[in-house]
Amino acid sequence: MHWVYLTIAICAEVAGTSALKASDGFMRFVALVLVVISYGLAFVMLSHALRVFDLAAAYAIWSGAGIAAIALVGLWGYGQKLDLSGIIRVGIIVGGIVVVQLFSNSTH
Repeated sequence: MHWVYLTIAICAEVAGTSALKASDGFMRFVALVLVVISYGLAFVMLSHALRVFDLAAAYAIWSGAGIAAIALVGLWGYGQKLDLSGIIRVGIIVGGIVVVQLFSNSTH
């Protein structure tokens, strides 16, 4: 169940960050409400995941997966460009998540 909590936390954080972009500096009320709800859900779910995960492992997975997902949201949802350097950096982050998953005892 802790993986479900962490996955929901990641998705909620990505939704909140996407809504933050859409809020246009908190000028759009609906997007602002989505930011608050999404980030609230993200932190609640992350706190549940931390009952099982070590803090460093959970945070590494949560933030790394969020960075990779936001790069894709920016690319597909907002038409932002991701150059070769950006692709390499996101690949390194994803590689780090895989290493934590496969070789660390801190993800149970």
